[in-house]
Amino acid sequence: MNLPFSVTGGEVRLDRRLVLRGIDLAVRPGEVVAVMGANGSGKSTLVRALLGLIPLSAGRAELYGVPPSRFRDWRRIGYVPQRLSIGGGVPATVREIVASGRIARQSRLRPASAADRRAVDRALQAVGMADRARDPAQELSGGQQQRVLIARALAGEPDSLVMDEPTAGVDSRSQETLAGTLRELVGLGRTVVLVAHELGPLEPLITRSIVLDQGRIVHEGVPPSPQGDCARPGHDHVHPHAPAEEPGLLS
Repeated sequence: MNLPFSVTGGEVRLDRRLVLRGIDLAVRPGEVVAVMGANGSGKSTLVRALLGLIPLSAGRAELYGVPPSRFRDWRRIGYVPQRLSIGGGVPATVREIVASGRIARQSRLRPASAADRRAVDRALQAVGMADRARDPAQELSGGQQQRVLIARALAGEPDSLVMDEPTAGVDSRSQETLAGTLRELVGLGRTVVLVAHELGPLEPLITRSIVLDQGRIVHEGVPPSPQGDCARPGHDHVHPHAPAEEPGLLS
C-alpha cells in the first residue's frame, strides 16, 4: 500500500537559506501526525513541501507513491492553509467557498449534484457555520474564516487532510467541535497531518508527533508537554506563527 505522504532526505532552501534539512518522514494510512516546534522551525514549510507547494532542493517527496509534480488525484487530499485569501471582485459567500472543495470531484461539464450539496451541508454543520452560509466570507472574523477553510477541505471528502494551524484564532468551543469531527474521520480510517503550536482538545487523537528545531526533526513520538505561557490553564493560542501564507493548493 502506498503511503499518503513521505519525504526522504528532504531539504528546502528559500532565498538561499536552508529552511529544512535531512527530513525523513513517512505518514501511514490512518495516522494523525502533529507537526510541532517553535516559531520559524519550519513547520509550515514542511507540510507545504509534502504537498509540492514548495519544491525540495534535495531529496524526494511522494503523495500516495507519486511525486507531487505528477500527482493528479487531488480529490484524495484536503488542504487547510493558515488563512483565507479573498481576492477582489464579487464577494464570495461562505457556502460558495466551501462548495469549491468539491471541484476535484466534479466533471467540468457537470453542475453541482445533490451529493455535492449534501457534502457541503455536512461540512458546514461540522464546523458550526451552517447559519452563516449566505454571508460574505470577508465579513467573518479570522477564527470563523479558519472554520470555513476546514469546511472546504471536509466538503471534498478526502482520504487525507493536511491542516496548517487549524486551531489558531479559533475559540475553545470550535476547537472541541473540530476535535469531534476529526475523531469521526479518523474512525473511518482517514489520515491527518496537522501543524500545531499546542494541541488542546486534539491531543487525544494524535498518534505521533514530529517536533522541528531549526529545520530538523529533533523528536518523533509522544507529543511534548506545553511549556511557558502555553502551559497556563485557559491559554488560547490566537497569535500567528508564520509569515503571510504562500499560494495555496486550493486558493
